[in-house]
This record gives sequence, structure tokens and C-alpha cells, in this order.
Amino acid sequence: MISNSPRPFRGIYAATLTPFDRLERMDEDLLADHFRTLAARDGIVGVLCNGHAGEVFLLEREERRRVIEIARETIGDRAIVVTGLLAESSREARLHAADAQAAGADGILVFPPFSWALSQEPGMVIRHHQAVLEATDLPILLYQAGVRTGAMAYPPGTLEKLACLPRVVGIKEGSWETAAYDSNRRLVNRVAPSVEVMASGDEHLFPCFAIGSDGSMVSLAVLMPDEIVGLERAVARGDMVTARALNARIQPLANAIYGAAPGGFATVRLKACMELMGLWPSGQGRLPIGALDQSEIARLRLALKAAGLLEVAAA
Repeated sequence: MISNSPRPFRGIYAATLTPFDRLERMDEDLLADHFRTLAARDGIVGVLCNGHAGEVFLLEREERRRVIEIARETIGDRAIVVTGLLAESSREARLHAADAQAAGADGILVFPPFSWALSQEPGMVIRHHQAVLEATDLPILLYQAGVRTGAMAYPPGTLEKLACLPRVVGIKEGSWETAAYDSNRRLVNRVAPSVEVMASGDEHLFPCFAIGSDGSMVSLAVLMPDEIVGLERAVARGDMVTARALNARIQPLANAIYGAAPGGFATVRLKACMELMGLWPSGQGRLPIGALDQSEIARLRLALKAAGLLEVAAA
């Protein structure tokens, strides 16, 4: 649900996970509960479903559509439902965009295709986003990938052109480096000041919030929604004592999930944390990632204890 406020997409979003059972089938009841739980937290304005954390790259077309439908049915009357769109071809992207609108999404976050990490040029990027715009009349959000993701990270000239496209309302800024974040934020504020620049590098929230942000779309919010909302609010009111205390809890867990190699295990680490905290019966991921080994599980258990989350969950 999009509000009537002047900047309706601004705020903190939880980038949600997709629960599977032991046979790798999507657990729809658990997914609905996941959406309800997060949307009920104070300060969470919406969800980003079908994102990287939601394993969009492993979901079939009908599964992606069903995720959106469940979000709309469950929380659509009180929270914004943004869906990620990841497709290697623009033809396929059009189909997913039409599906998203039919399923009830409030906005579409267009991810750069993984193949662009090897090579892309500005014309390809613009045409891909234009294809999505032509297939739907929904608001569009951009994804600025990390500085170490090759050509998936848009250079300034390309980002400027994207930000100026019609119906672009926000950017999930995941540069994963504060200087790049600051530079991109300044660029977008100059050329498209109505576009929300959302600091979304889970390991860099505190410095990016301090630089300035219009919200955030992060998967760490599935574990620490109150702390991340609290961090943003503390920074906004200039309460650095509270902000530092919250960051002292957030940062080690963020590092344990996202900072350890291989980075592609971040989602299954999040799922393992959901299981360790007693929130999900299983942290099952889909192949080819597979399950975490016991050394990873032990490391995550220690990080959760340090963050105080195991005790919170048990209470």
C-alpha cells in the first residue's frame, strides 16, 4: 500500500527471505507469517520480496509471482510491497514486470542481470530498464551494485541516465563502500532530487546513515528490524551515543553474515540464523548452495549471542 505522503517510498524495508521445506518446496504459510511479523514492527514501511536474499535467481516464474501475491494478501493493506525483478533478457523482464503488476506489487526493483558483471554498456542498461517501464505502469526502483561486482555497478554517467528515467522513485544503493555511496547520493540528489537514495549495504549502515539516507532495503532487518530502525532514528536526531551502542550490536552480526567468504552464502546464513533463533523450523536453502557446515553454524550462533538475539528470541 502506497501512502499519500509526498515521499511515499522513503523508509526502512526488510528484504525478505523465502522459506523452503526439506524438499525445497516454498512454504507459503511460513512466508505469510514472515511478512506479517516484519510489517508489524514499528518503523518498517514495507518489504522487498524476490530480492537476492529471497533467492529470486533460484525461483521459477510462477513462484516469484506467488511470493508477491502472498505479500499483497498478507500485508498489502498496511505496508509497501516492492518486488525484485531479475532477468537476463529484456524479453523475460517484460513478463516478470507484467506478473508483478498483476500480482499486486506496489513497485519493482530492477536488478542488473548477473551477466553484466562481465560486460555491459550504457545502451544495454537503459534499454533493459525501458523494457520494464513499457511493460507496466508501476513505480520503478534501481539497484546500484557493489563496487566489487564488476560491470554490474553502474558508472556515474549510466546511473545519472537511469535516475532520470520516468517513474523511477528510488535506488537501493548497495555500493558496499561509503565513498562510492556518498558520491552516488550526491549525483542523484543533483540530477533527480525526488528519487530516494536508500543506503542498503548491510555492513555499512551506520556511516551511510550518518552521511544521509532516505531509508534502507536490507536483509539484516529480518533479524534485527528494531535495531536498524533505531539506528536510523538515532542518527537522524543526532544521538550518536545511542547510534554507536546499536551499531555495536549490529556490526559484528552483519560482518559474520555478509563479510565472510564466500559472499554468496549470505542468504543461507540468514536462514540458518532464523532457525537458530527458533523463528523457522528449517533454514533450508535451494541447491546448488546447499547447507552450511557445522563450523559456520557455530560461528553464527556466537554472533547471534553477541547481538543478544538468541535471548530475545527465547523470551
